Amino acid sequence: MENSDAMTTLSQVMKTMSQRGVSREFRMNDAGEMKFENSEKSYKPEDLTILKSYRFEGDSNPDDNAVLYVVKDTAGNLGMIIDSYGADSNYPGEKFDEFLRDIPIHESDEFNL
Repeated sequence: MENSDAMTTLSQVMKTMSQRGVSREFRMNDAGEMKFENSEKSYKPEDLTILKSYRFEGDSNPDDNAVLYVVKDTAGNLGMIIDSYGADSNYPGEKFDEFLRDIPIHESDEFNL
């Protein structure tokens, strides 16, 4: 993308990531296990790497705040973690936040928009 301002919404970035082969999500279940969509494998933070993060802030409503993380696992699977932040996080409690903080970050220009 030539104009980075064109990617201003979560849905726009998700669509672009899907076109680049990043369409599945990593999600934490109620038991506190991080799973890859349509998989039973449980991940530890060190099994994942954050390649890029995108932060979205709602102009008029703080409930619209979200972060999309482009993530790669040790097997090379690409996916995303999506979390609303602030008072209405997708994942209540500290377990998700701690897990996320422990994932290594290696920013990749491959996912610049």
